[in-house]
Amino acid sequence: MIDRNHKLSLVRQAKELAISRGSVYYQPKPVNEANLALMRTIDKLHLDYPFAGSRMLRDLLNLRGIRVGRRRVGRLMRLMGIDRNLGHPKIIPAQSNAPNANSAQFAPHTQALPIAAL
Repeated sequence: MIDRNHKLSLVRQAKELAISRGSVYYQPKPVNEANLALMRTIDKLHLDYPFAGSRMLRDLLNLRGIRVGRRRVGRLMRLMGIDRNLGHPKIIPAQSNAPNANSAQFAPHTQALPIAAL
């Protein structure tokens, strides 16, 4: 994408590609060992408890003696690309020829009552 040896300057290349100049020079930091160990533990727990979200995983980690906050667990889960699995199928409603539930036929309280009925 960006060629540092090209005759065009890096600024010009970034402008042509419509990206910010800062992203040209950005060098991501590697993940430290403590976070890698925590990520491995979160991954093991996620395999045992796929329905667990960041709060439950935080509690499970705290029970194992690893003091960590929910936001850190959630950030690492996003970094690893894992999410809780609720295990229910996606339900797609069937097409129906029945009138809409919002129509006056199904909502009699929206119709005016005759005076004699009052």
